[in-house]
Amino acid sequence: MTLQPDAAGGREAGEGVGLISFPRGGVGVVFGAGGGIGGALLAQLGDHDRFAAVRGFGRQGTPPVDLLDEATIGRAVEAASALGPLRLVIDATGFLHDDRQGPERSWRELDGAALTRCFALNAVGPALIMKHVLERLPRDGKAVFATLSARVGSIADNRLGGWYGYRASKAALNQLVRTAAIELRRRRREAVCVTLHPGTVDTALSAPFAKDGLEVQPPALAAARLLSVLDRLGPADTGGFFDQCGRPVPW
Repeated sequence: MTLQPDAAGGREAGEGVGLISFPRGGVGVVFGAGGGIGGALLAQLGDHDRFAAVRGFGRQGTPPVDLLDEATIGRAVEAASALGPLRLVIDATGFLHDDRQGPERSWRELDGAALTRCFALNAVGPALIMKHVLERLPRDGKAVFATLSARVGSIADNRLGGWYGYRASKAALNQLVRTAAIELRRRRREAVCVTLHPGTVDTALSAPFAKDGLEVQPPALAAARLLSVLDRLGPADTGGFFDQCGRPVPW
């Protein structure tokens, strides 16, 4: 089975995202809940009665999560698991720029420390979340782990160059998730493990790079679209890379 795109090209925020494919009574979790997309995802999950509990984690949360500190990730997953079976876990973390570094425009700007930091935040940190989450997913019934990647992480779709660290770290994330999905299928046949491209969203991460003519979504709409995709995912889709409308993104 192939996941079919939403014919409407994405649903309006809060409309038609029933999450009815998930068994009732589990736990929904969002990592990166302090960000624009993560906060919107957390708010919309909290509006659903599908889950017995919904938890959001971030650097300022309780317990605080630091992607560079695996112990904090483990504590957060343990806290969420104590509330019930993990049915939907979304990693909405991501790093593109801050006051220390930004995306490279040329190979002349490549810096070892900056590349290492980019990989640590965009690939290693999410992989460690996955490490602690996947073994706690229920053995029966639908359960999903999804992490936010980016279309620029697609090697086949790279036609502009630049953004070396961000592109490469997201490509690495895609491979990590694909590999984990193969192992997960042997252990939990109804579980799904995927990467998602959220599109361009009006957040601090993308604001400096939004171009005229590019669709920029408010976080609430981006979150609703992503949840709609997750609601339509099935076991045959595990290991895939999908955009915010459910269309496969080339590797």
